[in-house]
Amino acid sequence: MKKFVLLLTVAACCLSSSAASLPRIKSYISMKQPGNAAVRYDLAAAERKDLPVVVKEGFVKSGDASVAAVYEVTVTAKNRAVWFNYGAELETDFPAGDCEFYMPGFWYHKNLRSPREAPSFHTSKRWTFREDRLSSPLTSVYNSLSGEGWTVMRSETSCADALTTHASGEVILSGKSTVGYLGIDGEGEKARLAFGYPYVESPRRYTRKLTLADPICAFAKLEAGESVTVRWKIGSVKADDYGTFVAETWNYCFDQLRPEPITPLYTAEEVKRELTNYLREAYVDKYVLKYHSGHGLRIDDCLPVDHVQIGFCGRVLLNGFNALEYGEAHGEADLIRIGNSIFDSWLEHGFTKAGYFLDDFFISRGLPKDNEVVHSIRQQSEAVYAVLLYLKYEKEHGRQHKDWERRIRMLLDNLVSLEKSDGSFARKFHDDGTDIDSSGGSTPSATSALVMGYRYFGDKKYLKAAKATIDYLDKNIISKSDYFSSTLDANCEDKEAAISAVTATYYLAKVTKGEEQRQYVALCQQAIYFALSWYYMWDVPFAEGQMLGDLGLKTRGWGNVSVENNHIDVFVFEFPHILKWLGERLGEERFTRMYDVIYSSLNQLLPVPSRLCGIAKRGFYPEVVQHTHWDYGRNGKGFYNDIFAPAWATASLWELYSPTRTDHFLEK
Repeated sequence: MKKFVLLLTVAACCLSSSAASLPRIKSYISMKQPGNAAVRYDLAAAERKDLPVVVKEGFVKSGDASVAAVYEVTVTAKNRAVWFNYGAELETDFPAGDCEFYMPGFWYHKNLRSPREAPSFHTSKRWTFREDRLSSPLTSVYNSLSGEGWTVMRSETSCADALTTHASGEVILSGKSTVGYLGIDGEGEKARLAFGYPYVESPRRYTRKLTLADPICAFAKLEAGESVTVRWKIGSVKADDYGTFVAETWNYCFDQLRPEPITPLYTAEEVKRELTNYLREAYVDKYVLKYHSGHGLRIDDCLPVDHVQIGFCGRVLLNGFNALEYGEAHGEADLIRIGNSIFDSWLEHGFTKAGYFLDDFFISRGLPKDNEVVHSIRQQSEAVYAVLLYLKYEKEHGRQHKDWERRIRMLLDNLVSLEKSDGSFARKFHDDGTDIDSSGGSTPSATSALVMGYRYFGDKKYLKAAKATIDYLDKNIISKSDYFSSTLDANCEDKEAAISAVTATYYLAKVTKGEEQRQYVALCQQAIYFALSWYYMWDVPFAEGQMLGDLGLKTRGWGNVSVENNHIDVFVFEFPHILKWLGERLGEERFTRMYDVIYSSLNQLLPVPSRLCGIAKRGFYPEVVQHTHWDYGRNGKGFYNDIFAPAWATASLWELYSPTRTDHFLEK
């Protein structure tokens, strides 16, 4: 871990112009006459004279010591209107079989954790993608044997997008667009990076969850005599491992893109006040279990439904606690009643005989039988987190809940018994403790619950079990830079897996001291780069008529979700506070500055009466924010899916605006 910190210092000097020579660039241009198939030309000097365009391309000095060079292309129409697509490949000397690839927020290693129905090496070893799919507009390759790497980053100061009449094949842009493409190529003997303008997505487009469709190639129009210039920054990297490569590439992206906080539309108190409308109007009290309806609502009416999830999309108990805490702080009796009713009903009816929470069910069909229940370690842990916050709060207000304490101790004891010898937890399991999905990717979900159990009850067996999870995390996830399988509706590389690793190591750092604490801090630092890599550092462009663009949404500070689910959302919970804490502890200004970006950005789509942002009711915060050409089933870029889960979005924002909650719990 000390070595990792040293490597970051060394690598900072290596992402620079110290490369022995600049890479080879192979380029081509495709010309299209409307109504005819496009013709592609390799841009060898002998072929240029017959083109209806003049193409000037080559390396220019960057003026930045951290950038090896800038590759600049200018395309000028000669004496008539033309439609073109320019493409290039950075050729390396790296044997393709020795290489890993990284495209921030979308591609890690070879995406082999993802199913073949999503972009991965399962389907092809050569891919190109629209830039707005990426949290930073960068593609990169890392040679795991030599420790060398190359990066290609789009350099663009303007921001525009244009609609097309078709979603596949050769399409002509309806207006000005700045969206190009970036890609990877591990198909041949040597690895390559692809880039170009305007966008190409091949060999397949990713249109919606687990749906690959026909490729697309966009063409931009130039009038006679008109020119367009496009630039890409070329960087070289030297790193001892893939994790360090990703970390230093993130630092490089941050320094190049320089994301700045936006002016917040609302204060933290204003956001919470609006969110209380969700806590009121989504509350369902007609069943034995009381809950906030938060999974499967429609954006056009926001009416409650019968789908209940104790954690993840529902976060029933956490929102119940938020209602109680806010109600008491502001003298709002209805919220106090809602919060207490939720906790009382789940204490009486929300457990199986084995002592686990009921996780996920449709309550109009009745409560599920114990043998029908599928438990997830994530949902059980999230429920424990909420109840322990509630118990500490209640105790501080002179109220004791011995029955709740017995229930939670029983559940924590169950978790200890479920832990495997290597410190891992099955992702999903039956009520009798047998595995349904033995994958250990969700293991860090349990860590915070166990640490909180140790802090609340003082039982060291919970701390011992928590430390064992970090042993597993270190050996199998962090050291391998392999963050996957933490979300419930996907099994792939994802943001939430990295955030879980960050959160787990942070919790143990907060309850340990000395060298042991330093070890956890170092692991937290390694993991945090992968979590940060999912968060946008630039503002993607929208076309006129795409609602999110018309609302003025700035995407910087928002996080992409996973390889399977290619949209942005407000999933942060405790992560920003950990980011700020780690930045202050390590003296890493980039972390504290990125905290400011995230904190200031995530309230932009808060539905208020005068600005509902496409949602039927105030305070029902949108979840599936479709920022690129991908949809969850409805509406596409610039809009939301028609079905959403506002419960977890509410809980996440509430945590963002409750910055001292975790520290207050973990302090002695």
